[in-house]
Amino acid sequence: MRYQGQDFLTAPARQSPELWRFGLGLALVLACYLALGHSYFTLLAEMVTPQDWPLLAAEIDRGSSPRGMLAILASFGFIIIALGLVLKFLHQRPLATLFGRGAVFLRHGLRVSTALGGFAVLLWFLPEPDILKPFHNLDYLRWLALLPLALPLLFIQVTAEELLFRGYGQSQLAARFSNTLVWLALPALIFGALHFEPSVAGPNAWFLVLSATLFGLAAGDLTARSGTLAPAIALHFFLNFSGLLYVSPGDTLYGLALYTYPFELSDPTFLPMWMPYDLMILLCAWLTARLSLGR
Repeated sequence: MRYQGQDFLTAPARQSPELWRFGLGLALVLACYLALGHSYFTLLAEMVTPQDWPLLAAEIDRGSSPRGMLAILASFGFIIIALGLVLKFLHQRPLATLFGRGAVFLRHGLRVSTALGGFAVLLWFLPEPDILKPFHNLDYLRWLALLPLALPLLFIQVTAEELLFRGYGQSQLAARFSNTLVWLALPALIFGALHFEPSVAGPNAWFLVLSATLFGLAAGDLTARSGTLAPAIALHFFLNFSGLLYVSPGDTLYGLALYTYPFELSDPTFLPMWMPYDLMILLCAWLTARLSLGR
């Protein structure tokens, strides 16, 4: 398949397409992110009493409270900082080149966001299986009061991941390899592998990998068609809003969720019901974004 939109994102990457440079860039992004993250969480520890830190650390580890989830989401900003430094000093290109053309970015972002908003309204009216009926986690007023903080931080989180995988990874690989399977599939596979968490999901860990990989392919496809990151960011925001701020499994990353499902992520008895539902939402959201782009 010929993805003409990808050419706009690949052009700046062709100035430094060497694989060693790309590999070094990923290593430096990781090292910088870890260093900044260590300083960040050390600062958080200094802001609470020694007696309160173990509790806050546990909340951050599981995302089990609003403050824990806000701390997690904010930490993704360090990926953007690290990536900006690597692009400037290793690739001699600005971070803005990962987003695509400004006017197209805004136009496509608005189209896809509007379409996915309509899809969300449709989902609101569709009946859910009784086994997936959620419970209240936060009361409405507290949830609404937290949204002005949660929404920008969620946007930072999804933007950071899209910049790294679809922006940096996809464009640099496309500058080196003409085979679509390489530059489209490899970032998606890496993205999926990073979601392998058997300590959290138990026997369902493979499903997290599958779901994240399929999302990576969908986001990569939208990016290559659009020539900007806007559709991928919009799709990622829609899915993460649904899974982190609206309804989450009851054992992890639920601190900002309005509702929680009546099962834990590691519970294998709910997987046959939840997996088709989750994958169908991903498929329909991707098709909605595709149709809104008209490509």
